Amino acid sequence: MLAPIALFVYKRPDHTKKALEALKNNALAQESDIYIFSDGWKNNDEKNQVQKVRNYVKNISGFRKIEIIEREVNFGLAKSIISGVTDIVNKYGKIIVLEDDLVTSPYFLQYMNDSLDLYKDEKKVISIHGYMYPTRWSPSSSEPETLFLKNPSCWGWGTWKRGWDLFEHNGEKLLKDIENGKLKKQFDFENSYDYYGMLKRQVEGKNNSWAIRWYASAFLKDKLTLYPTKSLVENVGFDGSGVHSNKTNFYKPSMASGPIKVIKVEVKENKTARQEVTKYFRSLKPNILKRIYRRIKNLIPVKTKMQILNFLPNIQKK
Repeated sequence: MLAPIALFVYKRPDHTKKALEALKNNALAQESDIYIFSDGWKNNDEKNQVQKVRNYVKNISGFRKIEIIEREVNFGLAKSIISGVTDIVNKYGKIIVLEDDLVTSPYFLQYMNDSLDLYKDEKKVISIHGYMYPTRWSPSSSEPETLFLKNPSCWGWGTWKRGWDLFEHNGEKLLKDIENGKLKKQFDFENSYDYYGMLKRQVEGKNNSWAIRWYASAFLKDKLTLYPTKSLVENVGFDGSGVHSNKTNFYKPSMASGPIKVIKVEVKENKTARQEVTKYFRSLKPNILKRIYRRIKNLIPVKTKMQILNFLPNIQKK
């Protein structure tokens, strides 16, 4: 049995269309069941866009079964995903999860289903991921096309009921366990990415991220996630249109040109891949001059600002 697909949509009709058209191009789409969770609008300004999304998904085809779940109220992304994933995985035992800004390769569903079948009884593996970070590292042709990282992530992923059962809702508990275990550096990929800060902000109510709690839950249980060496997913939501998006292409991956060969690999974190992802995370941080400029640009007069910039010619002025 193929894993059911859960697609979470909201108020972006253009993104939803791109996501579904790409998914329909997968060879296994016509054999797959898809559940589309449409969140309710927050206010009347959003109602029109939500209705456009709903009108579009009501007319799609190309899957074995299509079921649309329209929320009468706004759940928000975290509640929508947590409740939707829980419902589907409890019923079917496994799931493939996508959001409306994820465009998939034609080989995505094959990779996900092959991997979910291959590792279904491997307790050390908590999830399968379809996106791979755009690092500068490229494994040799003799190496496997998949690897393990200690980071479940959320851009096109799948899991089993046994994996999702480990999800801890309580961010405060997760934060304390990381602090008590002195695990912050490891959690943050050797201080290259502020996952700890993201979790702390979730506890403080400054964000409502389900994904950071998913990562922390897996991390504290010492679980692994399977990744392809070449990405099968691209996030096209970094255009400012999403709830948590901004305009950047830092995350644009090198997409796989063909199917990913899924064979059993040793179930341990790939040290080289972790090092390369850590380097990539560090490359996302602005250099010291850019940070100085960003701090001062809104605090001083334009004339003074231009004088400073004359001494800092390499600063990106945007």
